[in-house]
Parts: sequence; C-alpha cells; structure tokens
Amino acid sequence: MTSKTILAVGAAGKFAGMAVAALSRREARVRGLVRTAEQGNEAQRLGAAEVIIGDLRDAPSVDAALAGIEGVFYIAPAFLPDEAEIGKRFVDAVRRSGARRIVFSSVIHPVLAELPNHAAKAPVEAAILDSGLEYSLLHPTLFFQNYAAAWPKTIDSGVLAEPWSSETRFSRVDYRDVAEVAAIALLEDRLLNGTFELCADGELSRREVATLIADVIGRDVRADRIDPDTLGKEAEALRPMFAHYDHHGLVGSSLTLRSILGRAPRTLRAYFEELARKSSLVSQTPHRAHTDQGAPS
Repeated sequence: MTSKTILAVGAAGKFAGMAVAALSRREARVRGLVRTAEQGNEAQRLGAAEVIIGDLRDAPSVDAALAGIEGVFYIAPAFLPDEAEIGKRFVDAVRRSGARRIVFSSVIHPVLAELPNHAAKAPVEAAILDSGLEYSLLHPTLFFQNYAAAWPKTIDSGVLAEPWSSETRFSRVDYRDVAEVAAIALLEDRLLNGTFELCADGELSRREVATLIADVIGRDVRADRIDPDTLGKEAEALRPMFAHYDHHGLVGSSLTLRSILGRAPRTLRAYFEELARKSSLVSQTPHRAHTDQGAPS
C-alpha cells in the first residue's frame, strides 16, 4: 500500500473524478479540492479520503489543500476564464508547499496558439518546467466521454451533429485510460519528467463515427454539420476551435498510451456499447472482429 497523499483538484468533476478513482484503486490516499460540500460528498464516493472546500482563485484555501501533500493531479475546468494565470499561480503554490510532483492533464498539441483552449495550457506547462518540481505532462486528445451528453438526442434523431466538417479526422481517447496514466505518473517513477501524447487507436471522421454508432445500435445514424452561426453568442469563444476542426481535425498516435498501459487502449466502439447498454439499445448484429478489440471498461 502506498503512503503517498495526492491532491486531486476538482475531485468531484467528470474527469478529475476518474483520476480520484484510479488513484484509489492503487491505494493512494487522495485529498480532493472541491468547491462545495455536495461536491465533497461526491469526491468521497469516488474514493477521496478527505476533502478541502476551496477555490483555485482563493490562495488560502489552495495552500490549505496543499499542506502535507506529496503529489498533485491538476486539470483545469474547460474554458476557464484566465486559465493560464490561474494555472501559473497554482503551480507556484505547489512549489511553495513542498510537494514533490505534479501531473498536469493538459491537451494534445498545446502549440496550437490560435485555439484558446490549447494556448492556455502552454504557459502552465512552461511554469511547471521552470518550477523544479517532478512532473508528467499529459496530452490527451478529444475524450470519448464528450459524446455522452448528446447521446440521447443522437439516438432519438438519428443524427450526429457538430459545428465543424463531417469529413475531418480526429483521434480520441477514453478519459479512464488517461486517469490510469495519471495514477501511474503520480505513484511510480517510470513516467517521471516526461510529456505524453495520449490517443486511442484510430482517426475517424464524423461520418465514420456515425456509422459506428449505427452498427452498435442497429439503426441508421447520419452525420451532419451544425452551422456555427446558429449557436449564438455563447459559442463565440469557440469559433477558432470550430474553424480549425473544419479544416484540419486533430490527430495523434496511440503508441504512447498503448506502451504505458501495457495493453490496447479502450475503443470507441466499446464506449458506445456502454452508452447503448445504459439505454437498452445494443444491436444484436454480430461485431466485426477488427473493431471488437480493446480493454474491458
């Protein structure tokens, strides 16, 4: 059993919560930084031994959360305002706390400076590299879990729609595999001071993803493109991302993730089968052998 105490920032969140669970399975003692008592209950359900209620913008609560910690898992909320500045301040707080190691769940290709959600990660990575801390920088691509919210609508309408081209290709990853890598990076030394691109196998267009969903549920699903102009002002900040995805997609290699895990990464098909089981929509169509492989969920 490990004696390390690990701080997980946002421990009740959809993705940080997976890291809490992965660390707990390896018998780490996890302290969760959360914003509310309700989130604290969820973090403990996921495996956190204790919780601190605080906020990344509140330095005293961050310092309290870091007291006595040996390692830190950090992932910023999506499209957090002032993400770079908040991240740099957090890294400095980790350094001052005496913690030894930080694992940052960043993003694939943070050098894409025209994409705000990518560019905001680069200064945080630079702060980590300058901090003197032990580190692992994780560069996951798009998450399988991003399909979950739209799954009921996709199934009801028979349309998989997003505000960029149906033809550009994307690598994707199950964040549970990313969380497993994070736990390895925090509790072992083999990923020490490395940067790791994390992708599952395959580079699929939306048309191919729609075909995969149709194969899983046994009914037609077609791909469509949402006009970004119809999304309103709330999507204005995302336009650079939509434009990039329209023309270039986002791809990477699965080699690193497969090597770290010592197994095949989870597959997108397996993830869709999970969603389908939850909604009782699994097709009785036999699976094709080349798409049926992957780690159990």
